[in-house]
Amino acid sequence: MRALMDLYGAGLARAVALLSGRSGNPLGPLLDDEAVAGLLVLHGLHPDSLDGRIDRALRRAEAQGEVDAAGFDAGTGRLRLRRTTASGCGCGGGSADAVQERVEAALGCFAPEVAVVEWEDVPAAAEPVLLQIATRPPGRQDRAEAR
Repeated sequence: MRALMDLYGAGLARAVALLSGRSGNPLGPLLDDEAVAGLLVLHGLHPDSLDGRIDRALRRAEAQGEVDAAGFDAGTGRLRLRRTTASGCGCGGGSADAVQERVEAALGCFAPEVAVVEWEDVPAAAEPVLLQIATRPPGRQDRAEAR
């Protein structure tokens, strides 16, 4: 089994090396693929840092803008994610549970170092208060006009 793992690892290392030297971004589609990304991580060949792979997982789960990484503890494998209360409101991303499931599944492929995801709900920014502009009530004079 070890020999087979070494063979796969050597093949993947060679593929990454061959594609890395080309112009453009030929590695991009491979790094965005969950199966390939998982294999690259397994063999220690993924070129992105852990933070980069967490961001990639959030993009893959279509959760960027709804979910932000708040911190990772390498000792415990705990990742804190902040989600605005506006996420999961039914306006595109689905329910909060669906977003959470997509994010955790993507993290399993792109960042298997994450053992536990701790979710924090952050209230969305309050809508600005609208300024009401109206005319003066009839019969009321401004002090400047009265002079």
